[in-house]
Amino acid sequence: MNDFDRNIHCLLGLPFDAVDMQQAVEHIRTAAKTAAPCFLSTPNLNFTIACRHDGDFRDSVIHSDLSIADGMPLVWIARLLKIPISERVAGSGLFEQLYLSSDVGEEKMSIFFVGGEGGMAEKACETTNREATGLECRGFLDPGFGSVESMGREQDLNEINAAKADFLVVALGARKGQQWIMKNRQKLDAPVISHLGAVVNFVAGSVSRAPVWMQKTGLEWLWRIKEEPLLWRRYWSDGLGLMSLLVTRIIPYVIWLRFQGRRSGKQPRVETVNNVNEMQLRFSGDFGGENLDEVRKAFRESAAFTSRVTLDLAN
Repeated sequence: MNDFDRNIHCLLGLPFDAVDMQQAVEHIRTAAKTAAPCFLSTPNLNFTIACRHDGDFRDSVIHSDLSIADGMPLVWIARLLKIPISERVAGSGLFEQLYLSSDVGEEKMSIFFVGGEGGMAEKACETTNREATGLECRGFLDPGFGSVESMGREQDLNEINAAKADFLVVALGARKGQQWIMKNRQKLDAPVISHLGAVVNFVAGSVSRAPVWMQKTGLEWLWRIKEEPLLWRRYWSDGLGLMSLLVTRIIPYVIWLRFQGRRSGKQPRVETVNNVNEMQLRFSGDFGGENLDEVRKAFRESAAFTSRVTLDLAN
């Protein structure tokens, strides 16, 4: 899908949609109703650190249809860099909004769980059908522990598709889950697909969510360590990674923006040059979020071009 109207921004090499919780929920509901493919990614600080050394992991976020900032450190960094990501949109919070939805006359969204620890997917499915007001679970699949290939057997994919669910919730570990989705998404019929690792445990009741005040103040990691003590290693590693990024990337960039990043004031312009086997888009001047209409128009035209497209950014 060539959606050049997405309000999307680059932060530390990853794309993030500038949406709030309500907009994200509506996006998911619309995709489910219209059967529009939506691969939802929920990059947090752990994603951001890992993606700097794992190209396939990074590509899975880049190829998402909706990418939300699931971590207060990312929101703080965005504010520092004046990127308009105003609030944390946690994947578990988004799921909770759908789970507790009680709109009169609103048809329940159907879901299917894949993964989770032994027995958790089944328990989460039972709990959903017993307690949820906005969701119904049509099945679950526990592929066990193995390679991505062994977890994508044809009979398993057929079982998932037979459930005709609107939303496929995957919980296989972040890297493996994103990889599994990238490998199998074209074979799956569910319009909405996302790796929401902790959601299965939250719904099953084996792990409880942090109080709202801890979620909003960036202290949820402390609660998660209390619930799952082994997570301290991940958070320690991510914290060191964040400090490294602050010193080597974020703070120097903030300084550059303040003192050297002023624009030249040249009028932005896109010139389209069509040749037989190539289209060239020649950019000149200063482009920012406020003057992208011409760029979007040129990109739409180039997306329909069947041969090579070259972007000339020399000017």
